[in-house]
Amino acid sequence: MVNQHEPGASPTSAPPPSGPPDGLLAEVRDRALHATDVSFVITDAAEPGRGIVWVNDAFTRTTGYPLEEVLGRTPSMLHGPDTDRTATARLGAAVAEGRPGTATVLNYRRDGTTFWNQVSVSPVPDEHGRITHWVGIQVDVTDQVERTDEQAREIEVERRARAGLALVSQVSDLLSDLEDPYVLREIASLLRAEVVAWAAFFVDDAGLRPANGIDPAFHERSVVPRARSGGVPGVDAQGRPDPVLALLDGSAAGPIELSLDPVASGTTTTWLADQVRAALRGRDAPPEVVVVHAVPGRRRTQGVLVSVPRGGPGLESLDENDRTVLSLVVRRVGMAVDNVRLYTREHRLAETLQRAMLPEQAEIRDLDVWTYYAPSSEHAQVGGDWFDVLQVSPDVIALVIGDVVGHDVEAAAAMGQLRSVVRSYVFDSVEPGAVLDRVDQLVAGMRIPRSASLVLAMLVRADGAWTLRYSRAGHLPPLLARSGEVLQMSDAGGAMVGFGTSGRTTGQEELQPGDVLVLYTDGLIERRDRTLRAGLGALVDAMALVGAVDAAGVGEELLSRLADGPEDDVAVVVLRVPDPQAPVTHGPGTPRRRRWSLPSEPSSIARARHAVVRTCAAWGIERPQAAELVVSEMVANAVLHGWGHVVLRLFDTGEGLRIEVEDANPAPPVTTDGHPGRVGGYGMQIVERLADWGWRPSGGGKLVWAKVHPSPFGLTGAPPAP
Repeated sequence: MVNQHEPGASPTSAPPPSGPPDGLLAEVRDRALHATDVSFVITDAAEPGRGIVWVNDAFTRTTGYPLEEVLGRTPSMLHGPDTDRTATARLGAAVAEGRPGTATVLNYRRDGTTFWNQVSVSPVPDEHGRITHWVGIQVDVTDQVERTDEQAREIEVERRARAGLALVSQVSDLLSDLEDPYVLREIASLLRAEVVAWAAFFVDDAGLRPANGIDPAFHERSVVPRARSGGVPGVDAQGRPDPVLALLDGSAAGPIELSLDPVASGTTTTWLADQVRAALRGRDAPPEVVVVHAVPGRRRTQGVLVSVPRGGPGLESLDENDRTVLSLVVRRVGMAVDNVRLYTREHRLAETLQRAMLPEQAEIRDLDVWTYYAPSSEHAQVGGDWFDVLQVSPDVIALVIGDVVGHDVEAAAAMGQLRSVVRSYVFDSVEPGAVLDRVDQLVAGMRIPRSASLVLAMLVRADGAWTLRYSRAGHLPPLLARSGEVLQMSDAGGAMVGFGTSGRTTGQEELQPGDVLVLYTDGLIERRDRTLRAGLGALVDAMALVGAVDAAGVGEELLSRLADGPEDDVAVVVLRVPDPQAPVTHGPGTPRRRRWSLPSEPSSIARARHAVVRTCAAWGIERPQAAELVVSEMVANAVLHGWGHVVLRLFDTGEGLRIEVEDANPAPPVTTDGHPGRVGGYGMQIVERLADWGWRPSGGGKLVWAKVHPSPFGLTGAPPAP
């Protein structure tokens, strides 16, 4: 040690470090380099390719290469076919620039096995700063990389599982709107975004068809009937194997692979392959095979889902997550389709039953009568509301409106029984109270299980004037509008039908020209957010504002003000005593539309003509003769060639009268040159001469429309413009 008191010694100088001599230190360093588990490689910077000049024992243990086999070779000898060239290029760039670099690359051992190698290279300069060698430190990080990859795979599996659950949830949300005409197309788009490369649904509606939505009334042009062999599942009528038909028949569970170039396959399979091939035409690499899943329902298969996996052709390209998601989706879609089919069948049955039980309004001479019925959409169009309009004699008119408690087939059946009973008794007496007494007695004996209310009104004409007589069985009072004043006909009230024990009374009112009588059920005024009394007040206020001078106009105006969103069945009967002196007026918000439901019988033709004439008079439309001829021909066609109810609608477009006639026959109307040798066949020619017309499908039938020319030739004397 240096004495700090000797001349030249610094008082703060530290003693020189102690340690082994340089020779001993070099020996320890060499032994440490050989003993460590970290691989060391030294390359000569002066040699071409920077050949290896030394490796330690750890390198040999890791790679299997002894020193004598690597001398003069470059570290790239450890590369192989799966080595990431991008990572090695980063190391090469660091060496070329004379700076340190690190990368993790896949290397190959002497026996061909692989390991992940974290390589760090550093330059070794001499005393002049010139790089003479490079030292590479290599660490086997295979375990860490595999653990990281496993974690990444687990995260990806969880991500895909979550994405699959989210997709299934989205599908459930989409299926909540079954009336969306594109719901299946949107679901297929979701599948393409998350699961498969392409997807499409085909629904079985007495034949397989491409489907964007679920609505069974919507049919694409391309539909293949399901032709089967007698009693042999999965075989078509020609005896050929039909795998897709087997899915639809339920004899195969699926999913199945479908070749897009089927050989000697059945009708359904061949048709589906043609459809899919056409849909995939234009893709860069169209697949040769697709996957077909059955869309299961409760009792039968509702259709199929065709998909193209992302990973390649066939089922093997679908992993477990893909299969799970597709299975859940087709099951949800199948239940939705099945529910729509079931609802549609019940809906049609219910509507048929309801409409069959509702009376057809007869044409009433000398009175303007309009009727309306709209079932609650929440109850599959089965309810207990009904109305009746009967011409008992030329001078006696009976009006009935009633409501049976409930919305089911039993309620509709009870309604039908009550309607028949009341209809029978009104022909025996003009006293409504006496009629209801007899109804009470019979209903009590019949033990009709549902409570019911009704109003029976009889109009009796004597000396040219009409007298109203009425009796109420637990029903809301009729309203009488007269000269801007609205009266509630609250007399002659009593218990519900079947519970009258003390004798029914009869109220009476002398009617005047221009009087409007309105009978209604509680669906017109009842709302969850207000009391029935408040609803009745709203109806009275609406009646006071009515500006129409025809029964249909009064009814339409009341509906527009009160029945935009009814929560129950709505039945309305409006009767107006004509007043030739009444001016044509239109109150604020008066709708310029009218509608009638007519029976499919010849008498409806005359009623439609009267309705048009009255409407033109109410709207101030001059020269209604053309409209009368047009509606006569249109309704006649509907009665002669259609079936079911005939619905007539009139609209004031501001440029003329638009007439719409709807019936249940989907066949379009045809303009002919008449029937040789017999009368008729010129109806649509007449319509074409007097109006612009057309047609469109409507529900299960058709709607024919006509816009009457303002000045038709032959009725005004002015020829049409060329």
